[in-house]
Amino acid sequence: MELYSLHVFLTVATERSFSRAAEKLLRTQPAVSLALQRLEQELGEKLIDRSGKDLILTDAGRTVLEYARRFESLQQELDNSLAELRDNSAGRLTIGANESTALYLLRHIERYRELYPKIKVQIRRSFSSKIPNELLDGNLEMGVISYDPGDERIKSKVIYADALAFVVSPQHRLAQRKTVSISELGEETFIAHNVLSPYRDVVLREFQVHKVPLNMEVEMPTIETIRKLVQNDLGVAFLPRMCVEQEIEQGILCEVRVKEIHVERKIRLVYPTRRALSHAARAFLEVLG
Repeated sequence: MELYSLHVFLTVATERSFSRAAEKLLRTQPAVSLALQRLEQELGEKLIDRSGKDLILTDAGRTVLEYARRFESLQQELDNSLAELRDNSAGRLTIGANESTALYLLRHIERYRELYPKIKVQIRRSFSSKIPNELLDGNLEMGVISYDPGDERIKSKVIYADALAFVVSPQHRLAQRKTVSISELGEETFIAHNVLSPYRDVVLREFQVHKVPLNMEVEMPTIETIRKLVQNDLGVAFLPRMCVEQEIEQGILCEVRVKEIHVERKIRLVYPTRRALSHAARAFLEVLG
């Protein structure tokens, strides 16, 4: 059943005249009559009693009129909802990220929420390696990863050049140093992240190559707890710079360059190539610039 036929019937019933309904619909009277006849044939019921001079609805006609009004109301709600989505005053944005990339996203999410406060934002914690498949399966609309997925089905946009940062507290003996040699770190207590990552592998390898002890006496499950321990001068740490950039700017942490360790990676926003992005997602792309 076509909504147009219901709309024609609703107009005829409201105007109580085929001619006035035709004028309102910008159609000819025969076209209006034909649309109504097709609706009656499809429903298998007469909706209008045509035996008298006045337009009178049958019992079936009064029932259909009630539903036609509901459909009209729902269509208006749909139009309004779509208009809100186009204006980015409604909708939902779902992004997959691991802990470190989620921390990087915070400032962008803050800006996004300022511009589009009615859009619901959900950051789902996901393993970086699984995000491409989750995008293709439709479980996520966007993702943030630190490698090129190498899949033509996924579009990748570099949004940040990250680096590994060696951080200490302002009270630490190395806080005033700009650079340090890896050999000077053999007696330091490192607060380690007990999650496997390419960054962790690089640090382990460099300490082994230079034959320097790496004292990882404390391991934590989150970057946030590592930051807190380093701030309290209970150890030092290697962390993604994007996760400590604000603390370094505020002087809460101090970054010291380790001469032998220089690691960079590109942070990428990824999303399906062939699937159309929602208005909310396109607006997020604009915020990222």
